[in-house]
Amino acid sequence: MRPLRALARLLHAVVHMLHGLAIVLLQFDRLDRAQRQQRIRWWAGKMLRVLGVSLQSDGVAHAGAALLVSNHISWMDILAIHAVCPQARFVSKADVKRWPLLGRLVASAGTLFIERERKRDALRVVHQMAHALQHGEMVAVFPEGTTSDGRGVLPFHANLLQAAITTQVPVQPVVLRFSEPEHAVSPAVAYVGETTLLQSVWRVAGAQGVTAHVSLLLPQGTRHLERRALADLLQQQIEERLAEPGSVPGAPASQPAQAL
Repeated sequence: MRPLRALARLLHAVVHMLHGLAIVLLQFDRLDRAQRQQRIRWWAGKMLRVLGVSLQSDGVAHAGAALLVSNHISWMDILAIHAVCPQARFVSKADVKRWPLLGRLVASAGTLFIERERKRDALRVVHQMAHALQHGEMVAVFPEGTTSDGRGVLPFHANLLQAAITTQVPVQPVVLRFSEPEHAVSPAVAYVGETTLLQSVWRVAGAQGVTAHVSLLLPQGTRHLERRALADLLQQQIEERLAEPGSVPGAPASQPAQAL
């Protein structure tokens, strides 16, 4: 039953990806920003449903320019956040551009790509982020730089947070968690260790009752803050939310796998 369920969902997901690609190629140039965001929200939300994942969210996204800062669990994180905040432009590793179909879709959403192997490339991306923030856009980053198992948070890297400090726009922490009926933290979604992308997609498609939880915490100012202190503060806030009753007790994260 599980393999058949996974196969049916993956076939549906491919069709939905092709539909999204058609929208990008045939419609996006004629759409204004609000219309593009509406399409992004619809596409991301439907892809979650196609994969059998329900969505629960709480909190309100900041109106206007802001830097979203989230913990990082899976390739599904972008879908979950875009289903709630379609205006967010993500910073992602350059390798994603080469993913079949999905890479083109990710790029069309205004993603900023970073070459993580090149230390100096972070400075270029910080300038791009600052430019976007100065023009009233929302940018989203995963400061862990790689995925955890969802039970805790890996140490935050501070470099990309400089864009919010320089432009003095608010930062808004986002707490992600994926659960299953018998697991506060979904083992199917965990994208860690030697797990490949294809293995992860198959596990998610075959799982039953996965729920994506997206919590938007209160935005906070960045004026006069130092980026290392800001990174530590944001990490602490996300860890505290994960440790709240009804969530999962804070625990050391497992070995990282893929940086998205």
